[in-house]
Amino acid sequence: MAATTNPLIDRAQIVAVHSRIRQHIRRTPILAIEGNDLGLEDFPLFLKLELFQHTGSFKARGALTNLMTRNVPAAGVVAASGGNHGVAVAFAAQKFNIPARIFVPRIASPAKQQRIRQYAANLVIAGDRYADALEASKMWQEKSGALPIHAFDQMETLLGQGTVGLEFSRSKCPIWTPCWWRWAAAG
Repeated sequence: MAATTNPLIDRAQIVAVHSRIRQHIRRTPILAIEGNDLGLEDFPLFLKLELFQHTGSFKARGALTNLMTRNVPAAGVVAASGGNHGVAVAFAAQKFNIPARIFVPRIASPAKQQRIRQYAANLVIAGDRYADALEASKMWQEKSGALPIHAFDQMETLLGQGTVGLEFSRSKCPIWTPCWWRWAAAG
């Protein structure tokens, strides 16, 4: 698997992306718990509850960043996914009225497949594994000219995902005090 083409991501880039996408994402809560609640040693844990994000995962952040920071051709966008990324790309594409084709393997969750369809994306079942769906998506991209949105190996995706950490770092939830259900500070 290829490494990200530019692994140098800095806070300033994430701040810039966050200011661009924040009107389209939800500020998700942070939950403070003790490690022993999960059978670990007794130390504080802070969880950023991205299950409350649009599409139910942090993947919406990367998908929105791709569509808001790149030139999208008339052919739209294409993505390969095991589930969450496909739902996020379909959501973002519908939000901006952009055609989307999402390739998933046969093992993709039926619930994720249904959500991709509900967001009006063209769902294509391609092969048994993610690698099969990724290869099929590359073939479609070459044939159609659609903009590829990679699930993890793309700068824009990583910058969008990085906004989770930015919100966490800006929260009013210091490690030394519990902060049950505190919302991350708006940037």
